[in-house]
Amino acid sequence: MPAATHLNLRPHPATPCAAVDSIVVTVAFDPAGHLRLTYVLAGDLSRLRLPAAAARPDPADGLWRHTCFEAFVGPDDAPDYREFNFAPSGHWAAYAFSAERVRATAPTIAPRITCQRDAHTLTLEALLPLPPSSAPLRLGLSAVIETADGALSYWALAHPAPRPDFHQRAGWTLRLER
Repeated sequence: MPAATHLNLRPHPATPCAAVDSIVVTVAFDPAGHLRLTYVLAGDLSRLRLPAAAARPDPADGLWRHTCFEAFVGPDDAPDYREFNFAPSGHWAAYAFSAERVRATAPTIAPRITCQRDAHTLTLEALLPLPPSSAPLRLGLSAVIETADGALSYWALAHPAPRPDFHQRAGWTLRLER
């Protein structure tokens, strides 16, 4: 199993956010082969709109309209992929695609999410139970950050287009061997 990888997300040039100092994502596999993603947002959290912890964190659509962390996971050599959204509230979303933005029907992969915060750091960990396979994966890691005034900032490993678009594989710069 490969060692943990630490990656910095960058804001899209069109959507900077002065309240965020950094967003670092640690990527690793746990002993069972599940993908473990740990997002650490550092900055002035008082200037961000962060959802409160949900009493019952269920699946929810539209999480990308507010602060959430995202992962796009697909085989390195095929067009299908999964999109996962993780909100600091604990709510999550999982979608399957057969090609870029072409929705597909597939069994839901439900992540396990934990979230902690203090005055300057928000840490969200998501554990994804991916189906067993030896095929390499391509990952796109991203975040949507909402400021207290409702403005959205888009963060990713890479931004290949003039407008933020996390579905573009050109922005999925992490290749993982399992």
